[in-house]
Amino acid sequence: MTSWTRGAAAVATLTFDVDAETPILAEGRHYAEHPMVMSHQSYGPDVGVPRILDLLDDMAVPATFFVPGWVAERRPGLAASIVDRGHEVAHHSYSHRAPTSLPPGAERADFVRALDVFAAQGIEIAGHRAAMWGASRETLCLVAEYGLAYDSSLMGDDRPYLVPGAHRPVVELPVHWSLDDWEQYAYLPEPRIGSVIESPDKVERMWRAELDGMRHYRCLFNVCMHPFLTGRPGRMMALRNLIRYAQECGDVTFARCRDVAAWARADAETAVRPLPTYAVDPEVYPR
Repeated sequence: MTSWTRGAAAVATLTFDVDAETPILAEGRHYAEHPMVMSHQSYGPDVGVPRILDLLDDMAVPATFFVPGWVAERRPGLAASIVDRGHEVAHHSYSHRAPTSLPPGAERADFVRALDVFAAQGIEIAGHRAAMWGASRETLCLVAEYGLAYDSSLMGDDRPYLVPGAHRPVVELPVHWSLDDWEQYAYLPEPRIGSVIESPDKVERMWRAELDGMRHYRCLFNVCMHPFLTGRPGRMMALRNLIRYAQECGDVTFARCRDVAAWARADAETAVRPLPTYAVDPEVYPR
């Protein structure tokens, strides 16, 4: 039997959430009239993505780009430009509104609308990541119902696992806040999306330490980055150094999320972790 790691000590998935303007518009459409705020976000697809694609070419590593349907629709050539360079484009909602914040029925409509955008552009979609990682109990059902192979929104492990449901099981490629550049670099005064801008050197050291731990425990090093954040020059140099370090370790495999999901599904030892359910006593937890 072949393990999902394919003999590596750790598997690294470099993922980029190409949110662009959507998380700001989700806070309020009036921000469309704030040029500073919107230019801060448009930097991601317009400047950051081409720079990231060039870096990935230089380092000869694959990656996965999670793109909201709204962003792909507004920039019709963006998704194709990513796929043409050998990388994966995955579903990241249409509007970048967290499913847990939506009224009944709205998540399905948003989910399908994004799929329709990618279908119209000829982009094959295998995976999904919920906006803000805010998956609901319906989210993985939609992923399975529409034939997608994997989700990458939950935190129940640091290795891939299977989430059973009404349709076929979904491979979960878990994430964690410690491997998200938003927690390190994001800052805007309004809407407030962060308050501290960390040094790229500090972020590089932190992620190296996490990679070393994951090499020891044979984990999935699933890094989440945003082109409007990591696409900045000094941060790009830190990312280049991190990739070089992983390559020099000699026991880290870089892969697209869709490939890791296929490896995990084929591995008979991949853990099965149903979504937990809770009977919550309102007298103990009244709110």
